[in-house]
Amino acid sequence: MAKLHIENLHVSVAGKEILKGVDLDVTEGKTMALLGPNGHGKSTLLFALMGHPNYTVTEGKVLLDGVDLLSLSVDERSKLGLFLAMQYPAEIPGVNSADFLKAAMNSHREKPMSLFQFYSKMQTAYKEMGIPFEMSTRNLNEGFSGGEKKRNEILQLKLLEPRFALLDEIDSGLDVDAIQVVSSAIREEQKKGRGFLVVSHYARLYDLISPDEVAVMINGRIAVTGGPELIQKIDTQGYEWIKTELGIPVEKEEAKVSIGVCAAKETLVK
Repeated sequence: MAKLHIENLHVSVAGKEILKGVDLDVTEGKTMALLGPNGHGKSTLLFALMGHPNYTVTEGKVLLDGVDLLSLSVDERSKLGLFLAMQYPAEIPGVNSADFLKAAMNSHREKPMSLFQFYSKMQTAYKEMGIPFEMSTRNLNEGFSGGEKKRNEILQLKLLEPRFALLDEIDSGLDVDAIQVVSSAIREEQKKGRGFLVVSHYARLYDLISPDEVAVMINGRIAVTGGPELIQKIDTQGYEWIKTELGIPVEKEEAKVSIGVCAAKETLVK
């Protein structure tokens, strides 16, 4: 069973160190929830794993099924089986959605698929994600609502069939119906044996996708790992117990965060 192995990972952005020695293992076929206060490095970890050029790895190693991930370009990481669903998907004017999907899918294959095979897969994915098929003729994410962009990210996941999917707050901005569609699609991919590393501030998403493991990131490091019971503990107590029980001061902490609510509704701790 393949593993995404992260060891002593240090990452800087614009000269400022954000990740300060992350150790984490994500196993294929398992779903890990990644929790932590805002500004402590969760998104930085995901972008660094995918190879975003603004995120500089200064120390450590990352292995995907034993292969040195950090030595690979973004497209090579994708072909190896890594996928990132972004919190804020970019609009790409001039790039047709269907053309983009076809090029992405074929880049993962030795032989390009037939036009019939491509449209059959695409039509099925659009239907499963509740996206009108006509939207495949539009430019990628251009003019899409926030919810449509998020559904489109999961649609890409379904079509590219990665071994490991990194989901950065895929549920933010979704209404009740949309989160049901997205979580249902994630559950289907879980059944296919994909590994997931999922960042969210909402307990609702985790309730719907049932993660196997939980990791909590504090001050750019993994402070504690455990089972799903950690989600409930953080939902009811915030992150204050990290300091009181583990003796780890939470840097830049301005609010007690319940993952059951949006960060904008944090309860201030005096």
